[in-house]
Amino acid sequence: MFYIIVKVAYKKTVIMTYIHFDKTQLTNLEYSLNKELIRVNELGAYSSSTIINCNTRKYHGLLVTPQPKVDNELHVLLSGVDDTVIQHGQEFHLGLHKYPGSYHPLGHKYLLDFSADPIPKLTYQVGGVVLSRERLLVHNDNRSLIRYTLVDCHSPTIIRSQPFLAFRSRHRLNKTNIWANKKYQNIENGVQWCLYEGYTPLCLQYSKEVNFVPVPDWYYNIEYIEEKLRGYDYLEDLYVPGYFEFSLKKGESIILSAGTSSTDPDSLKRTFSAQLRRRIPRDSFVHCLQSAARQFVLEDNKKVEIVAGYPWFGRWGRDSFIALPGLTLATHQPQQCKNAIDTLLEDLQNGLFPNVGAAYNSVDAPLWFFWTLQQYGMYTQSQAKIWKQYGKVMQQILHAYRKGTNYHIHAQADGLIYAGTAGKALTWMDAVVEGEPVTARIGCPVEINALWYNAICYSVEVARLAGDNVFVDEWSQYATQVQHAFVQNFWDDKRHYLADYVCNGFQDWAVRPNMVFATSLPYSPLSETQREAVLQKIKEELLTPRGLRTLSPKDPNYQGSYAGSQRERDMAYHQGTVWPWLLGHFVEGYLKNHAKSGVHFAETLLNGFAQTMTEHGIGTISEVFDGDPPHHAGGAISQAWSVAEVLRALMLVEQYKAGK
Repeated sequence: MFYIIVKVAYKKTVIMTYIHFDKTQLTNLEYSLNKELIRVNELGAYSSSTIINCNTRKYHGLLVTPQPKVDNELHVLLSGVDDTVIQHGQEFHLGLHKYPGSYHPLGHKYLLDFSADPIPKLTYQVGGVVLSRERLLVHNDNRSLIRYTLVDCHSPTIIRSQPFLAFRSRHRLNKTNIWANKKYQNIENGVQWCLYEGYTPLCLQYSKEVNFVPVPDWYYNIEYIEEKLRGYDYLEDLYVPGYFEFSLKKGESIILSAGTSSTDPDSLKRTFSAQLRRRIPRDSFVHCLQSAARQFVLEDNKKVEIVAGYPWFGRWGRDSFIALPGLTLATHQPQQCKNAIDTLLEDLQNGLFPNVGAAYNSVDAPLWFFWTLQQYGMYTQSQAKIWKQYGKVMQQILHAYRKGTNYHIHAQADGLIYAGTAGKALTWMDAVVEGEPVTARIGCPVEINALWYNAICYSVEVARLAGDNVFVDEWSQYATQVQHAFVQNFWDDKRHYLADYVCNGFQDWAVRPNMVFATSLPYSPLSETQREAVLQKIKEELLTPRGLRTLSPKDPNYQGSYAGSQRERDMAYHQGTVWPWLLGHFVEGYLKNHAKSGVHFAETLLNGFAQTMTEHGIGTISEVFDGDPPHHAGGAISQAWSVAEVLRALMLVEQYKAGK
């Protein structure tokens, strides 16, 4: 098995629109507020809101940046900028905020058009005035740019812009307080603020000279409707220090820079044009995914880290290994993949990787490391070098699992991996409610042991290529033992599918997607007939157009909707909720068993995601979807392994279409 590298060529100067919106529905808040944008730079900063610039989450903001002197979190510096068109002394307010019981102002009623490619662009019409507003986030600089263009007018036009300052963690909300430093400093064509100690300054500058009028005030009880729906605090007070005012002539543009450092105003137009040229045109489904994939990869020289999802996830070990092949190899960045693997290896302890932060509570992350390395080796055709480069680490993890490590992770006498501690969720089904895992799965989980078998077999493969016969002799025999125990413990000849986990003779026959990995991994413990039976069971009860359900609808514990409070969502998280990332492995298993005859089915299934490009997170794929039709999107608006696995599966389809 090997990868086919498909290079996609495109002209950067010609943009074909792929992401479409219904212009007639833009003023319909039920339509527009459910559609969110997020763009990320290589430094971890992001800019995010709804398509009509009404923030519905505490995570939304025009500039959200790391603040290392405060903590290790991202912080919302600039929540947004409200604009007002002034003609003949009459003011037309283009902003939109939700307050308890009402929206104000009602700027969306002036919306004429919205487009997302290559960058978000809103067009407003107020009488004879047509004003466009485009925004982008600068790569390798914590800076958002807004370009205003007066497309049409019949008389002198003045624009007034009010910045809404937050200076708080993305996970928290701001309240009126006496500690905010309201002093400001004039800088070239703009003003600089720093509301609280430890923060970087917020510098607002324009590409031409403007007037700043200080009118400091707090805007109270701005409501974030998504936080309210999720059962969190949802009211925030934001500080508005005053407003900028400038005039525009017909056809004239002006650029606003919002950054953590000052810049040369004369360079803003050049910077904007240069940044626009380097955007990947989102002119196809694949280009949308490639563009989205870029945003999860944070690169600092050879140090590469993966963000699990936006807007609230950070770096997760498990998610990183699962997402890496799709994010890097499917986008033709093998060195990036290797650098990410090497970065993750820096945190290896006792055969385990940290799941999030300093918590080494992921039983599957070390086993996914073998799979990621396996994918890298296949892509680069360098399997013969893998043992020399990573053999010591591979043996370290294998021995740790065989002999035993944290959380009772160890190999039983039959070779299967047991894992589990009361009150801890060690597999990817890790939701915890009131201190208890929703799906504890203490014992021998099916996917852990499928991954374990694959890890052993792959290690034997590369050790054999390197001539390490001692390792090969010992572990090839052990692999045979594990394979026998796997079939004996998980397979049932009458049910024709795999138990989800086993423990001391108990077999859990809940129909869950975890058995899919026994069909997709390069080394499977199952026969072709058994794999086909597993895939058929998944197809019948778990497969949806958005991925695999985490529990069969026939199960009494099934939850078809992912909504409500955190408790309600956590109870549904792995009890029926659909996860797109699982589709990658279903497609891979299906293609392995059906080869070219399965291509059409797989391709149709994957291309069904194309319509999600204008739903929830624009140009990306959400974390989860409801188990019940019509499968509404939920969770994070852009998830690394969702994007990655669909990309990887599309690459596999192309591989099989080519007969490889």
